[in-house]
Amino acid sequence: MSSTYMEEKVGSDYDHEYKPLEENSLSIIGKRRRLDKCSKDEETRLKKLSNAIRIMLECLGEDPTREGLKKTPERYAKAMLFFTKGYEENMIDIVNGAIFTEDHDEMVIVRDIHFFSMCEHHLVPFTGKISVGYIPNKKVIGLSKIVRLTEMFSRRLQLQERLTKQIAIALFEMLKPKGVGVIIEASHLCMIMRGVQKPGSITITSHMLGAFREASKTRKEFLTLISKK
Repeated sequence: MSSTYMEEKVGSDYDHEYKPLEENSLSIIGKRRRLDKCSKDEETRLKKLSNAIRIMLECLGEDPTREGLKKTPERYAKAMLFFTKGYEENMIDIVNGAIFTEDHDEMVIVRDIHFFSMCEHHLVPFTGKISVGYIPNKKVIGLSKIVRLTEMFSRRLQLQERLTKQIAIALFEMLKPKGVGVIIEASHLCMIMRGVQKPGSITITSHMLGAFREASKTRKEFLTLISKK
């Protein structure tokens, strides 16, 4: 799958940072180190990360040897590796062939997919819900695979804008549908705990491709359906 192919399919206004596929369609460009891990790599990574967290605690003025913090570096290291386990996953394994030939040509929507991700700027969580819709073009994907794809991309260091694009482009590339739409609503702890400190604020991002981008009627139908209670 060449860069030229990607640009032709999703438009030249997408730079390489947002393309979710490598040449082999497995992962994000430049993010293969944890995907190709072995048990020795895992041990080394955990030890290195634990040591870094121990240093962080010292820099905060804490004593990492006191009772309450003795095991914190390793606990936090394991937690961070879990929060970012999307680096260990790839699209081919997740989809696992669950793309089927089907004549359905109306909108398919999976909405209110709850997620959490880690803001790459401050390494604190943002959480919310994702709604995904597409119009099939002779092919449909297993509904659970849509949920798992959103989880794979969200379990990485992210920006909400990038996460929205990656989900949309990945589905567009895999299914070649008539259109894809993705909406994310999220609350960012980096806006609640620091900075402007505004609890309750919600950030909404969208990414539309194909018919969702080109036809206002299709886009309106999608937005109406995901808003229904």
